[in-house]
Amino acid sequence: MTTENPSAATGTRKSASGYDLGPLTAAERDRLAARLDPEERRVLLDHGTERPFCGTLLDNHETGTYVCRLCGLPLFRSGNKFDSGTGWPSFFAPFDAEHVREIRDTNYGMVRTEIRCARCDSHLGHVFPDGPPPTGNRYCMNSVALEFVADADAGGKSG
Repeated sequence: MTTENPSAATGTRKSASGYDLGPLTAAERDRLAARLDPEERRVLLDHGTERPFCGTLLDNHETGTYVCRLCGLPLFRSGNKFDSGTGWPSFFAPFDAEHVREIRDTNYGMVRTEIRCARCDSHLGHVFPDGPPPTGNRYCMNSVALEFVADADAGGKSG
């Protein structure tokens, strides 16, 4: 997937990193959602969670960017990824703070902070205040909510 911006024609607000954050129209969201498999739909659209240690991106060590599986907005850089031991890909900071939205989540008898894509409102995972420096945050993401785009200049391999 590319980091194309399907809502570019809307002329809405851009993030500090230059990406259009205008919300998708219902028709655009439906068009993009039509290509999702059932598990991707359950997580992204129905706010589900994949089982720990089963996601395809958990052990990815390539250099590149993790983008929203639905709309392609860049969400996390590989350099901000770390092994949290939780069973889900974890990051200490987003690609751009404006690319993620934080929502108070009180489901399942606990209070957490849900993370959604700022452009298409897809559920990505949760953020917790137990991550490494420099932020102290652990963005615990579902692999099926993300797509990895390798850096062309690095050939996708990290040192």
